[in-house]
Amino acid sequence: MAGLRLIVGLGNPGAEYERTRHNAGYSFVDALAARSICRLTRDGRHGAETAKAEIGGATVWLARPTRFMNHSGLPVVSLQGYFKIAPEETLVAHDDLDLPPGAARLKFDGGHGGQNGLRDIMGQLGHGRFHRLRLGIGHPGHKDQVTPWVLGRPGKDDEAAIQAAVAAALDVIPLAVAGRFEDAMQRLHTPRQTARDA
Repeated sequence: MAGLRLIVGLGNPGAEYERTRHNAGYSFVDALAARSICRLTRDGRHGAETAKAEIGGATVWLARPTRFMNHSGLPVVSLQGYFKIAPEETLVAHDDLDLPPGAARLKFDGGHGGQNGLRDIMGQLGHGRFHRLRLGIGHPGHKDQVTPWVLGRPGKDDEAAIQAAVAAALDVIPLAVAGRFEDAMQRLHTPRQTARDA
C-alpha cells in the first residue's frame, strides 16, 4: 500500500475550543509539526493551516482545517486535488468517543462512527477509503451529554492520557509514511507498559 503524503488533524478553530476533547486531532498535528520542526501557516486557498514536513526522508503535507469540524471535507478534498494526493495517501487524525483516553488506533476505511468531521470528509469524497488515527477521549455515559463532553476540556488525568496517546502515535508515523501500516499498527496497538506497571 502507498505511504502517506497528507496528514490532517480535525478540530474546531478559535481560542474557546483550544485543548478541548474534540480538538485531539489538532493536538496531534501540532505535535507532529513541532517534532518535524516546521510551522503551520494559514492557507486561504484551501481553508486550512498547512506545513510541509520531512518525515523519514519523505515529504508530507500537514494540515488543520480552519473551518468548523462539520465542514472539514472541502479543505481535505481541496488539498488532495491541488497536490494530487490520493485519499489512500491521506491520514485523518480525530477524537473518538468509543476509545478510552490514552488509546490510539490506526485504521483504514470504514464508517464515520458519528464523528462529524469524518462524516463530512466522506460526504465530499463519496467514500471512506482513507487512513484514520483514532485518539480516544472516552464517553460521558449518555448520548445527551456527548456535545458538552466533546466540546469540554478533559481533566488532568485524561489530558495526560490523551497526550501520551499522541506521543505514542508520533512514534509510529514514520512507519505509516513509508507505507508500513501493519508494522505501525502492531507497535501502536500493543499495550504500552507504564512505569506503574513495571
